[in-house]
Amino acid sequence: MNSIIAEIERAVAAAKAALDRAASPAEAEAVRIEYLSRNGLFPALSRRMGEVPPEERRATGTAFNTGRTEIEAALEAAKTRLTAATAAEEALDVTLSGRRGRIGHKHPISQMADECVRIFRRMGFTPMEGPEIEDVYHNFDALNTPADHPSRDPQDTFYFPDGRILRSQTSPVQIRVMETHQPPIRIVAPGRVFRRDTPDATHGMNFHQIEGLSIDKNVSMADLKSVLQNFAWEMFGEKVNIRLRPHFFPFTEPSVEYDFSCVVCGGKGCSVCKNSGYIEIAGAGMVDPAVLKNVGYDPEVWSGYAFGMGIERLAMLRYRIPDLRLLYENDLRFLEQF
Repeated sequence: MNSIIAEIERAVAAAKAALDRAASPAEAEAVRIEYLSRNGLFPALSRRMGEVPPEERRATGTAFNTGRTEIEAALEAAKTRLTAATAAEEALDVTLSGRRGRIGHKHPISQMADECVRIFRRMGFTPMEGPEIEDVYHNFDALNTPADHPSRDPQDTFYFPDGRILRSQTSPVQIRVMETHQPPIRIVAPGRVFRRDTPDATHGMNFHQIEGLSIDKNVSMADLKSVLQNFAWEMFGEKVNIRLRPHFFPFTEPSVEYDFSCVVCGGKGCSVCKNSGYIEIAGAGMVDPAVLKNVGYDPEVWSGYAFGMGIERLAMLRYRIPDLRLLYENDLRFLEQF
């Protein structure tokens, strides 16, 4: 046996022993570097093959290839063993006690929107949604809004270069539902809307509305008043009354604004209600026949009412919030109160 074959046998035995002792992938890699890397033992032995007499080269080459193969196999076995051990250490121990995650809570606007939907659900309304980026037709034209109406002005509504807009009300949802559904219809549409308002204690450039629509035969203003009164009772208690005042909206006729008796002073008069005893909530009315025609309904057969209110305004009344901007400042000291 020549010296190279003897060195190969010693190297194979030493490498296997080291791999058996290896306790980490790094230790196994160190063995590979020592014996098989470019500067390792086996490449060095390969360069010494020229020293071997011709009659011994065949046996030496066979020993070289066999030794290298055995070390490579031992390396793979060590990697498999170490990988399995690492996976077992990192595996989830289902016998351990679980960690209780910290659960947050909904934003007060979301809480108020959910409460409104629950109340209207109990009265038979189904919640529906629509896109926040709208076209002019659904936001204005189909709702009987004249071309010269101030709400169409870019100073009041956000326009995109392609003519689309950020919806200024949730009423387009009513149009989209009527376009795709036949009466009777009874829906509410909560959602975010956008207007070019200067932010102050009671106004913002984006806020939330919830609108309702009911289309059926022989629907009257008395039905609308009943729904609004029941909503006021469920939201603020049975001592709250509503007041309807004549108004004008392009999409309803007749139109009204409705007020709640002040929930702060009980209708006696205070700074919140400006000593009137009532707080303005939003608008409502009977759906204009022109709107019914725009969606393909026969106004001689079908009638209905629509109403809408600001969710932030309801939240301010419900939680006695003095400034609308507090709802959007993300101050945890404020939000944690809800």
